[in-house]
Amino acid sequence: MTLTEDGYKPRLIDEKISKYLHLFGALSIEGPKWCGKTWTALNHAKSVVYMLDPENDYANREAARLNPASILTGDNPLLVDEWQEVPSIWDAVRFASDRTKEKGLFLLTGSVTPKEGSYSHSGAGRIGKIRMRTMSLFESGDSSGQVSLNDLFIGKTIPPDISRLTQDRLIHLAVRGGWPENIDSPVDDAGILPEQYVSLLAETDISSADNIKRNPALVMHLLSAIARTNVTSAKLSTLTSDISERFGGITRQTVSDYLSALSRLYVVEEIPQWFPELRDKQRLRKAPKRMLTDPSIAVSALRARGNDLARDPRTFGMVFENLCLRDLLVYSDAVGIKVSHYHDLNGLEVDVILELDTKWAAIEIKLGSHRVDEGAESLKRLQSKLVSKGADAPSFLAVITGGGPLFTRYDGIHVIPIDCLKP
Repeated sequence: MTLTEDGYKPRLIDEKISKYLHLFGALSIEGPKWCGKTWTALNHAKSVVYMLDPENDYANREAARLNPASILTGDNPLLVDEWQEVPSIWDAVRFASDRTKEKGLFLLTGSVTPKEGSYSHSGAGRIGKIRMRTMSLFESGDSSGQVSLNDLFIGKTIPPDISRLTQDRLIHLAVRGGWPENIDSPVDDAGILPEQYVSLLAETDISSADNIKRNPALVMHLLSAIARTNVTSAKLSTLTSDISERFGGITRQTVSDYLSALSRLYVVEEIPQWFPELRDKQRLRKAPKRMLTDPSIAVSALRARGNDLARDPRTFGMVFENLCLRDLLVYSDAVGIKVSHYHDLNGLEVDVILELDTKWAAIEIKLGSHRVDEGAESLKRLQSKLVSKGADAPSFLAVITGGGPLFTRYDGIHVIPIDCLKP
């Protein structure tokens, strides 16, 4: 009998957790605070130890500091929540898993990657790792799931339909984000939790992650700068220049340090560049795309409201792409698809490349239906370029939109509203 909490909404990652518990002695579930890691882990655990339980002056944490192995008692799988509070727990879990060779002994959840050197062994072969993100639209019940990414790879057709997504509803989904505790919030209150998240991140979390004091105002300004260049390959020098307008004398190294801390807190994520394996050397940009882990963080960092997004299509478009990339990462991870992006030095750019085994597909993200043709042209240019150089044809090409019709165009390119997708 697991410790599943009442009201738990199943997550796509549940199936992967069950699989990994049969493959590894322990499993680490990593992701941003408030994304639902603990409740999801409890859905698979039979006992639990909370490192941040304040009872008896944080007795669990102090016991683990004295002897990490002492807390690893209980029915398996045993969940150790926020294990990074005592990084040596990692080595104790790895050692216990190594000694018994049993599978599914421990679950670890953490909201920050400990600094390098805080534990001695990588855990390779003993501790599996899974990245968890905020809820996708399919998980929160806001996507019909009519179109499966997996099915598209095997050539299944899609039935024509019309999305039920309005602009107001899409704005609400972006402002609300995918935080489990925020899914049922009233429209007028949807931005409060993300605003609190960003505030606590700047004031407390980014400094407590490694006990290095950081300037909250600088954190907020950096988050705003990232939000303004969200889902782009903005260089570090661009962010530094933006921040220098308010914080004179700021160095690239300082911005890099703050950015690294945000990455370790799983607030910032990078989408790697795709390098097709062709004989001809490709003239490609090497910079990854940088994105915020949830669109609501971008909205909050910009101090925007729903009306602001409605009046500013460019900003709304970036926020929408952020939402789509989050969902595509969640869906792709559930079925073993790799996600990257394409950008060459001749200006050809495609938002998303998906790889499943030896197959590939490409996706453009366009908020408005009036830009579908533009996205389709980029997809066809990429297909023509790569096929002419010896690559296999893509399994599918698609444009994801913020609503409107679901259909397949005359040229075979699918047009898919974001509220119709699932893994």
